[in-house]
Amino acid sequence: MSLNNFSNIKLLIVEEQPLALSHLRRSLEQLQFKHIYIAEHAVAAIELCANEKFDLIICSFDLTKRQNGYQLYEELKSKFLIKNTTAFIFVSAETSGELVHSVLELQPDDFLVKPFSIKELKTRLTRVLKRKSALKQIFTLIDDGNDSKAVKFIDKELDNNDNTYSPIMLKLKGEALLRLKRVDEAKTFYKSALSLQKFAWAKIGLVEALIANKEHVLAQRMLKTMLERSETRLVALDLLGRLEMQLNQFENAQAFLQQASEMAPRNIERQKSLGRVASINHDYESSYNAHKDIAQYAKHSIHDSPEIYLNAARAGIDFALATDQTEQINRITRQTQKYLGDLKKQFPNADNQTQLDVLNARIHYLKDEHQKARQLINQLDDEPTIRSIDAALDKAKACHELGMQHKAQDLFTQIIQHCERHKGISDPTTLHYIHQQKTEKQDISMGPKELNNHAVTQFNRGRIDVALEAFTQAFRVMPKNASIALNLAQCLLDKNHQKENTINTPLLNKCFALLNNVELDADQRERLNKLKVTCDELGLSVE
Repeated sequence: MSLNNFSNIKLLIVEEQPLALSHLRRSLEQLQFKHIYIAEHAVAAIELCANEKFDLIICSFDLTKRQNGYQLYEELKSKFLIKNTTAFIFVSAETSGELVHSVLELQPDDFLVKPFSIKELKTRLTRVLKRKSALKQIFTLIDDGNDSKAVKFIDKELDNNDNTYSPIMLKLKGEALLRLKRVDEAKTFYKSALSLQKFAWAKIGLVEALIANKEHVLAQRMLKTMLERSETRLVALDLLGRLEMQLNQFENAQAFLQQASEMAPRNIERQKSLGRVASINHDYESSYNAHKDIAQYAKHSIHDSPEIYLNAARAGIDFALATDQTEQINRITRQTQKYLGDLKKQFPNADNQTQLDVLNARIHYLKDEHQKARQLINQLDDEPTIRSIDAALDKAKACHELGMQHKAQDLFTQIIQHCERHKGISDPTTLHYIHQQKTEKQDISMGPKELNNHAVTQFNRGRIDVALEAFTQAFRVMPKNASIALNLAQCLLDKNHQKENTINTPLLNKCFALLNNVELDADQRERLNKLKVTCDELGLSVE
């Protein structure tokens, strides 16, 4: 492409910094761009894209007025305000790993690091625009949803062995085959591509085809080799997390999703998955942290909704109920109430008073204000239909915590029946969590705080058998609580010492596994050392 071709390009610059905007505009004018539009924030960019069709968009990643560049690009794509035929380039002065990985996941056409010379700008723009021009017909077919025609057209173009863009066309063909669910054909295609060259995109595509074909073992094997390479590590972690969720291996799924989220925390859908699997694993702190990230990164984005703030508050209460650290409980409670305040500011007209009443009831319960909590719950009408699964789950938890087990179980049953009647409104992981909650609440009649208090009382009274059962139940629903693990281990060893029974070694090992990997205060550390001495005296080998 010669310089003269730039004069026909319709270009949008999205930049809020006046100096950066002025420099970029002058540079583009020197490159003979004639049709330049300016948006100083995301709202203006969205409006322009709704009314104009651009050939090229150059967008600052570091926008600060409402939406940032990441959120803007997500919205433009989700609302089809830009198509594959439009070239999209991010610019940013920041090059942190978190930002770079976020950009990689969005897959823009290029990423320019500030400051850049006019020569570098020209080189990058020429390369991107040439590519878009050469592949325009393919992109148009894909934009129109004609994947079958796109595959046929690509096959025809690939017959020309001199085609510069063959690798990109191969990548587009594989993606189209997966969208068409032609899985066997996609597998054969990706294997053929890999025999030509070890393309990273072909490895990823082959894994997706294997997962779609339920060839999980081979997919896992490939993904674990992809973890070792920096360019495929993030996508491998994400795919492993999703695959382990499908296989109900939730501990593994959480570990992979946690690592992926640390690399690129702006991915809201992954954070939601992480929050759910952490809840299944009773890791309430990780679930809360995931929902905090969602509340932070979803604000002003296409993901922003009242549920974001409500779920952050719900996760906070779940976490506070699972810990016995007063300072931590107070901090979480304050943050939870802040989320409810943010909700009112962001969505002042939202109809969510019932959900707020349930949350406030749970906060009263957390503060041991049980009468106030009951009054709030009792005043709520029973809704004939489920409007929100998360809201209904929260109400069921509140009922259980307040000793209203029958009402809680009825709600869980109603939620499950609702999900079964309306296929597709809940994913298998969410359904697994609902069933888990129903079973646990049925088996364990007390709320978390009462259960722990009951166990401690029985232990102090010397009723080891009753205390052991209570601590075992408490550890089942709060497996990250160090105090419960210490008390349970003590009960197991005391029961063995008193009655010379065979000790539950696997359960004791779980207690020590937690205690050896969490931060303990001085008293807890001293207790743990004494327990280890007791194990040595009894000839017990604990891991």
